[in-house]
Amino acid sequence: MQGPRFDSPACSRYTRARMMELTGISASPGIARGKAFLFLEDRLSVPRYDIGAGQVDAEYGRFLAALQAAAAEVKSLVAGQDGTLFEAQLLMFEDPELKDRVRALLGETRRNVEWVFLQILDEMSGKLAKAESQYLRERTVDFADAGNRILGQLMARTRVRLSDIRQPVVLVTRTLMPSDTLGLDHAYILGIAADAGGRTSHTAILARASEIPAVLGLSDISRCVHAGDEIIVDGNRGIVIVNPDDATRERYETRRSEWERKDVVLKEQRDLPAETTDGKLLSIEANIETPDEAESVRAHGADGIGLFRSEFLFIQPGRFPSEEEQLTAYSSVLTAMKGRSVTIRTLDLGGDKVMPGIHLAADDNPLLGWRAIRFCLARPEVLRTQLRALLRASVHGALRIMFPLISGTAELDAIDEIVKEVKIELNREGHPFRDDVPFGIMIEVPSAAITSDILAERADFFSIGTNDLIQYTLAVDRGNEKVAYLYEPFHPGVLRLIRTTIENARARGIPVGMCGELAGDPLATVVLLGLGLDSFSMGPIGIPLIKRIVRSVGIMEAEELVRCLMPMRSGPEIEQAVRAWMEERLDYSSW
Repeated sequence: MQGPRFDSPACSRYTRARMMELTGISASPGIARGKAFLFLEDRLSVPRYDIGAGQVDAEYGRFLAALQAAAAEVKSLVAGQDGTLFEAQLLMFEDPELKDRVRALLGETRRNVEWVFLQILDEMSGKLAKAESQYLRERTVDFADAGNRILGQLMARTRVRLSDIRQPVVLVTRTLMPSDTLGLDHAYILGIAADAGGRTSHTAILARASEIPAVLGLSDISRCVHAGDEIIVDGNRGIVIVNPDDATRERYETRRSEWERKDVVLKEQRDLPAETTDGKLLSIEANIETPDEAESVRAHGADGIGLFRSEFLFIQPGRFPSEEEQLTAYSSVLTAMKGRSVTIRTLDLGGDKVMPGIHLAADDNPLLGWRAIRFCLARPEVLRTQLRALLRASVHGALRIMFPLISGTAELDAIDEIVKEVKIELNREGHPFRDDVPFGIMIEVPSAAITSDILAERADFFSIGTNDLIQYTLAVDRGNEKVAYLYEPFHPGVLRLIRTTIENARARGIPVGMCGELAGDPLATVVLLGLGLDSFSMGPIGIPLIKRIVRSVGIMEAEELVRCLMPMRSGPEIEQAVRAWMEERLDYSSW
């Protein structure tokens, strides 16, 4: 650990430093103010020395013992808690490929096992860190956490625990390992400010689930702040203020009071139905990354899960999860949701989603290449295993299965054949499953939106994935800062494709929802209502606000707004008109 405790006299000279404002990623809403507690865990300094040929077996034995001890430590930490997020770590401790690589490298290098393991750990983490997918980059923390625990066992080092904090503080850190948060008393953590992390990181998930204001991705706040500094964390705007002056402190106290008042009102309404003023009932659902988020889904009043991304199961290095591993994860979510609808998306691998140790053929343009359903159909054993697990899990709840990146009917033909074969296999083997599980498709590609009348004849439901649909429609890589200004959710072309998709789904009598970021954007809610959307799916914490907007408008006035918007010529013009409508009709800024 670096840095003294927040109450150390050594830090008193910094508490009146000049005010500083830093901007990061809003990971969890709310406003918090308190003294900084610095949690800056150093990386272990790993020695390197030569060993003789006769010592290889002994060194390997030390490694196996460290794996066993690390696994036991994690299991004791998660005892009595939901340990879903730690499944990947436990699997790493048991991974036969990892053991084989350590043994082989010991023999090749004739160096001590700590150094050998560190080389492998760096290689594994490096592959994840280079992934274009933010979600996968953020998973490097899981591997670092498990790796540090193994190294700690090998070197007899004890880690400092945040569970020792017993005074209210704002936690300032480079990043939080998953195991750092175990046993942490949320009553003492007022807010979180971290150098690293994004909205899908473990820290963000923890903060939102615990309703702790958090700003991540601040780059170097851990170097700018001293223990004991006064910190304001504005999770609504993604801002952290260090050593605020009196005027700023007073302004934020007012903002915090307003936020808490609004939050109370929203929470009072979270369990009310999402019904418009003229009687149309909508379904407001949640997007989740891991099974442990199901509790947050229920707590925020979701009607179900509109998107469960299954990629988290596939981050173990060098292999795909087994059928039984997948069955356990899917069943746990379905059981936790107690009969509410759960839509699970099949593996969306490739493009900007790279899995460690799983080598895909190089693509000149991976976002337009071998990814998602295209990869799964080229590797049918992967899709077959996932479908077997999904169908077997269907007996535990209201499952819907959804396929990503469908561009035409040829893919649906291939999927249908695999589904038929899997059902025959399960029947022959005596595995129970629901034969009426709905199969839907994501509308993410312009060709799918344009031919949605054809696709609607083959699907039980549509889910519009606006993140990719906008990217492909406008030819804008949303991760490229040079063209980020062109990423316009309200672009007329985007809205017309959404309208076409919804109209074709309605004509065929199938429901159509949305699970992209646009579904959780309060400015878009009335527009999507007017376009005829049946369900919205978003991060759980945004559900109460979207419900309130739905309950404040009627379908007819939403449709009238859309009629006024569709002739407009640009995204900024449409967005400005929507904002003005929200202010005039709903006094939105006061919410």
